[in-house]
Amino acid sequence: MTQQKKKIHYAWWLLLGVALMVGLAKGGIMTAGGLFLTPVTEDLGIGMGSLTLYFSISSIVTMIFLPIAGKIMAKYDIRVILVTSIILQAGAFAMFGLMNSVWGWYLFCIPMSIGSIFITQIAGPVLINNWFKKHSGLAMGIMVASGGIFGAILQPMAGNLIANEGWRITYFALGLGVMAVVVPVILLTIRMAPQQKGLQPLGSDEVQADNAASSQQQEVSGVTAAVAKKSSAFYALLLFFFFITAISSFGQHVAPFAMGLGYDIKFAGSAMGGWQIGVLIGALAFGILSDKIGAKNTAVFAMLLGLVPIAILLTVPENPLMFNLAIGIYGFVVASLGTLVPLLTSSLFGLKDYAQIYATAALGLAIAGIVALPGYGFVFELTGSYTSVLYAIAAMLVINVVLVFVAFKGKKKLEKAGLWK
Repeated sequence: MTQQKKKIHYAWWLLLGVALMVGLAKGGIMTAGGLFLTPVTEDLGIGMGSLTLYFSISSIVTMIFLPIAGKIMAKYDIRVILVTSIILQAGAFAMFGLMNSVWGWYLFCIPMSIGSIFITQIAGPVLINNWFKKHSGLAMGIMVASGGIFGAILQPMAGNLIANEGWRITYFALGLGVMAVVVPVILLTIRMAPQQKGLQPLGSDEVQADNAASSQQQEVSGVTAAVAKKSSAFYALLLFFFFITAISSFGQHVAPFAMGLGYDIKFAGSAMGGWQIGVLIGALAFGILSDKIGAKNTAVFAMLLGLVPIAILLTVPENPLMFNLAIGIYGFVVASLGTLVPLLTSSLFGLKDYAQIYATAALGLAIAGIVALPGYGFVFELTGSYTSVLYAIAAMLVINVVLVFVAFKGKKKLEKAGLWK
């Protein structure tokens, strides 16, 4: 019995696999996309707004496919789904290196987005909720931090590779490299539920030791998806998802922003590395904070902190030290997206219909991508500056603080009405 307790629970090995999968896909593919914008637009003579429309198409595909994705995950083997998804995502990203027209980005972003839904959005939170009854906030934080770890390494490397070998070779290197590592990781470590390994979720035995009956109740407590979708809490959460995604979407424009100020691609790559270090620290901090002070207080803190880098970027962006500091803090704040979005969902609505509620609310993430990502590109194309974008982001941070309070007020209404069971 003592020996068994000392063994590392498989949940931690699963988390390692999830962290490698999400970290490489995010840090090596998704967040690296912004580094290519200026080189591609200059080389092929495409407008920034026109190229960034591929982000909008990605978001439309995500919005359409998200509700279907939840059903697919419930029906088929998780490993088959994830292997197929990383081939679609990383393979399509590599194909960008062969393109000579903007239509290539518009076309290949479709399979890339479908794969990304499973790899970077749905699988991680669902697997962590299945495997962790204890330390779920920390686990979520580690998963998000992995994107920061790999991004901090890969993005400066990508910036240097673009400068030395060109953007085409860099697309191939990142896409094929990520695929080669992630496929075996999925096959070796990922399992949908603890029961597949003859185990209980991490921490469930401790809860049962306290009160077996109440632990079983707690496992399925919450509101149904039908009830959640009619509540003010749900609409506040949907808007919060929209604005926090729009805020974090600026990450794809950091490189063009830096280069518009006169910095070179290597500096932009280093700045994005700093962003990812911020993501790494923030993900761990927000995971621990949410376990200590709750998702609500952590979300309010994150949004208010976001005003600091915006103020720096509006006042002293030409100072390289201050620019890097602001980008690092911004990355720290953006880490709250991956950590808080799933934790706010479970905190507001429980786990009864978590996957369905999360997948529906996550439409806010997709809609924001449709509007914000190309919107920022067109603003830059028309004005030659990101100043008005930064003011808009400051407003969204303040609105999100209000939305958090509205959401938790809506939760109280659900509890008073006896709809939380």
